[in-house]
Amino acid sequence: MKVEVKIDRECKEARAIVITNEWSDEIKTTVKFLEDQSSILGYQSDTATILEQKDILSIFSSNKKVFAMTKDKEYQIHLRLYELENILYEKWFVRISNSEIVNLKHIKKFDLSLTGTIRIIFFNGNATYVSRRYVSKIKKTLGM
Repeated sequence: MKVEVKIDRECKEARAIVITNEWSDEIKTTVKFLEDQSSILGYQSDTATILEQKDILSIFSSNKKVFAMTKDKEYQIHLRLYELENILYEKWFVRISNSEIVNLKHIKKFDLSLTGTIRIIFFNGNATYVSRRYVSKIKKTLGM
């Protein structure tokens, strides 16, 4: 496999493009490797855990710290929300307030009955709210 790297000083986010004439095991392995590089380290006490983006329900800030919530655990993250926005897969993750980003793949439903806001219910039963400031962005993202 040939590898080509182009340096563009105006590029704001690195990206990888695979050009091939067929899907092969080598291509599959390469794509999987590149996708896995965007995992995030989560900390609990003296333990660091690699968190796959697909396993993260939401990321939120509280008391000047950032946390990632998975189905059953909460991890502290040593990055800021704006830094995570640049790392997270933009088709899965959307910001719903100044202090929270959610993974659309883990959302069971949106409760639109509240005036001026949206309640988000996850598959695990947890719930959160879209701030009024982000309601129009969420509706646009979801095609509402």
